[in-house]
Amino acid sequence: MEKKEKVEFMLEQMRLCLAKKDFIRTQIISNKISTKFFADAENEDLKLKFYNLMINLNAHDSLYLNISKNYWEIYNSKSVQEDEQKRLLVLRHVIIYLLLSPYDNEQHDLMCRRKLVKDMEKIQVYFDMLKAFTTQELLKWDEFCNLYEHALRTETDVFLKKADESECETRWCDLRLRVIEHNIRVISEYYTRIRLHRLSQLLDLDIDKTEEYLSKLVVNKTIYAKIDRLEGVVHFIAKKMPTEALNDWSYNTRNLMALINQTTHLINKERMIHGV
Repeated sequence: MEKKEKVEFMLEQMRLCLAKKDFIRTQIISNKISTKFFADAENEDLKLKFYNLMINLNAHDSLYLNISKNYWEIYNSKSVQEDEQKRLLVLRHVIIYLLLSPYDNEQHDLMCRRKLVKDMEKIQVYFDMLKAFTTQELLKWDEFCNLYEHALRTETDVFLKKADESECETRWCDLRLRVIEHNIRVISEYYTRIRLHRLSQLLDLDIDKTEEYLSKLVVNKTIYAKIDRLEGVVHFIAKKMPTEALNDWSYNTRNLMALINQTTHLINKERMIHGV
């Protein structure tokens, strides 16, 4: 059996397994297909079929980052690149699922890279969303909805209620969660500590929800935070061990002395020049 025929057979197996909702077997079969096979332009039809199946598979477990990567592979296909309408639609999906992905270094890196894609100029709303999530500023959910909800609800099927209302609302809730997570990360950058009541005000949440989302980010090691319930204060900086504090002091002192020496050298140089 030729390689192309084998891939066609495995893709059909994947399709049937997805139809039967046998997601584990679908994943096992997909792992047997080498993506290098799709580098050949002659196999583009199979490439598109494979990544569409992978999108359905990853959607079951809400693996948004994987879905974004799948759409990116489709976006870079020759037939899609030649059709502007289809190309921009796929790129919208790339961006939306990237925004839905939980924050980590890879997700942040991909957001910065996707902002540089030339076609982003043609879908300005999505560029603005990427910019909002990569800027260290708070996002107000109501303002975010006013600016972007219409485009998100109408330009793709990701949040389209006619497609699947329950999944649509789940994704919408996940998007709000991403906004909350972004805001907590921004606050942790600007504050060393903050009162829990004030934090809940900035996040537009009640105190219980604020604690819940904050705890999730701490468990995922996205940020460091410690809640002092008696004082009602959230600390975003870990207490340093004596050795760590001493090392930091030594490092800062060394940098300060180097700066003083450099400044002294420049002053003496200026005096010598003007003294000639």
